Formats: sequence, structure tokens, C-alpha cells
Amino acid sequence: MITGKLYIISAPSGAGKTSLVKQLQAEMGDLTVSVSHTTRAMRSGEQDGVDYFFVSVDDFKAMIERQAFLEHAQVFDNFYGTAQQTVEANLAQGQDVILEIDWQGALQVRRMLPECASIFILPPSIAVLSQRLQNRGQDNPDVIARRMRDAVTEMSHYPEFDYLIVNDDFNLALTQLKSIITANRLVQSQQQQTLAPLLQNLLN
Repeated sequence: MITGKLYIISAPSGAGKTSLVKQLQAEMGDLTVSVSHTTRAMRSGEQDGVDYFFVSVDDFKAMIERQAFLEHAQVFDNFYGTAQQTVEANLAQGQDVILEIDWQGALQVRRMLPECASIFILPPSIAVLSQRLQNRGQDNPDVIARRMRDAVTEMSHYPEFDYLIVNDDFNLALTQLKSIITANRLVQSQQQQTLAPLLQNLLN
């Protein structure tokens, strides 16, 4: 039975991870982005169950107690988590699954599912990262300053990841992301299942 591949994609806030993942999903088939649970407030334009599952702190903590999360972490003043059952169901159906999570969550997932692939997205410079955060117009200067401090901590964990991509040119970064997924889909163990009828025909 063909099972999907799990991909972790992490980046500091403002590096462009979400935009890249949305375009990646639009251009590649059999690719699902896992919807995380969060306790943060819904932003303008977001939809519950599409961008996140928005839950209360009490509900989130109850899920922790039930061990319902593949990973969970506190980021800034909010909690984020990935429901294990949803991810495993998608993988079992042959879907490749992307988790957009921070380095803390990535560490937890790699311990539980070491066969996953992890990708870290870097900005081209600190100055560009700061400008992108300001251009979003979502946060006040104090929050942006804190995000910049946390970005340095986040980026210091890049050696823990399998792949590094610099998001300077969006289209180039997108092509590199697609290349990683394509290459993983062509590994021998995966192709042995995908091409089973052809291989049997060729060798008989």
C-alpha cells in the first residue's frame, strides 16, 4: 500500500512560508497541508477549519491531556498543535502531508516520526525580514521587535533540518520546494510500489 510522506516546513515569522506552501499546494497534486489547532484570535479573512481550528485554551489543554496532538507548543502568548489522527489518516490514504510548525514542534514530530523530511526557509537578510513584518501591517512595533528577536532564535535551529531554502526570489524558492517533494517521490522504495505493474511486466 502506498503511503504518503510527511514534510515539516519551518521558518521565522515573515520569511514567506505560508505563501510558499499555499502556492506549492496549488501546483502539486496529492499534497495536503495539515490544519493546526490554535488558541490565538482569528485574523481578518481567516476561516475556522481552513486556516486553523480556533479553540479555547481549556479545549486545547483537554486535547493535550488526551494525547491528541502529534506536536504542540506555545508560541508568543498562544498555543498551537497538530492533531495526530488527521495527519496519520491522510498519510494512510497516500497523501503527502505538510506541517507548518516551528522548531519546537518539528523536534517533537521528528522524535515520533523520524522518516519525515524537514525543510527550513530563511529570509535573504535580517533587514528584509524586518521590512516584510512591517509591510504586513498586522502588528505594532513592540510585537514586531519581539518577532525579530524570536526569529534569531528560530533560525539558530537550522542545522536540525534536512533542507535549507532562502526565500529571496519567490519563484526560485517555490521551484526548490517542488524539487524536494518530487525527488522524495522518486526514491526507489516509493517507486517500487508506484510502478509495481510496470516492474513486474519488465522483469517477466
